Amino acid sequence: MANTSGAAVLEAAVVDMPAPQTRERPVRAANGFVMLGVATALNLAGIVLLVTGIVMLASGAGQGGMWLVIVSVLMITLGSFTAFGLTAVAPGEARVVQLLGRYVGTLRTPGFQWVNPVTARRRVSTRIRNHETDVTKVNDADGNPIQIATVVVWQVQDTAQAVFEVDDFVEFVAIQAETAVRHIAGSYPYDAHGEPRLSLRDNADEINERLSTEIAARVSSAGVKVIESRIIHLAYAPEIAHAMLRRQQAGAVVAARQRIVEGAVGMVEMALAKLAEHDVVELDEERKAAMVSNLLVVLVGDRDSQPVVNTGTLYH
Repeated sequence: MANTSGAAVLEAAVVDMPAPQTRERPVRAANGFVMLGVATALNLAGIVLLVTGIVMLASGAGQGGMWLVIVSVLMITLGSFTAFGLTAVAPGEARVVQLLGRYVGTLRTPGFQWVNPVTARRRVSTRIRNHETDVTKVNDADGNPIQIATVVVWQVQDTAQAVFEVDDFVEFVAIQAETAVRHIAGSYPYDAHGEPRLSLRDNADEINERLSTEIAARVSSAGVKVIESRIIHLAYAPEIAHAMLRRQQAGAVVAARQRIVEGAVGMVEMALAKLAEHDVVELDEERKAAMVSNLLVVLVGDRDSQPVVNTGTLYH
């Protein structure tokens, strides 16, 4: 029965999210140090030509000096424009490259690289992140108010989807994680109370696995991979916590008494068997009943027994 209900919840956890329209692809990039050398050479050559042109203009060579000044300005402009394409990518991050609003590709290789200077490059962290949900008050499957909080470990897997499929992928993960937590908490009882079904308290591993599955389904369209999710706080709401504690204590007392009675009955059976085996004393059914009664009182009672000296017989 527990497996059937768990399968139903897992099936309900599959969220029909829109199919992503963009997929991450690598962008072609040149070596940044080579292009830095090219930009520096253009700027230096432009400065030299500019100085030469100014000198020629000062000496009276008007037309030749003017052409050198024009060429030098173009070279300096080209060198500066080339330098705008230089991009440094740190480990654990990527750069989403756009050209006039169109997605071109993603830079993931760490290092100093060069791309088209006209493009816009947005930094996206690909490091592993933690998101801790607030302590949320929800009703479990039995209608009892409980408090629950989780930690979700996640990472951006597709930078294009993270940037273009949702407005803010960090906020999107936070909201979807809270939604999944509320759904899972409302799908299972806090405590199974001995019934053959999954519960939030007794089946932490199974609940955490189902929680990870639902969060992953909700955030997959944003290019996010859920590594793990785990419940870190679980308790009854304050208004019923005392009543539930008394119920748990009563259940523990009943279980302990049941164990004590089972042990006492076994000890009585063993005592009677040993007496009969060694022929210590011959007991009729009435004496056996009295002995069983006395042994059970001694073994099951929660107080120390007081010995009584019987100077007569069982019948007088």
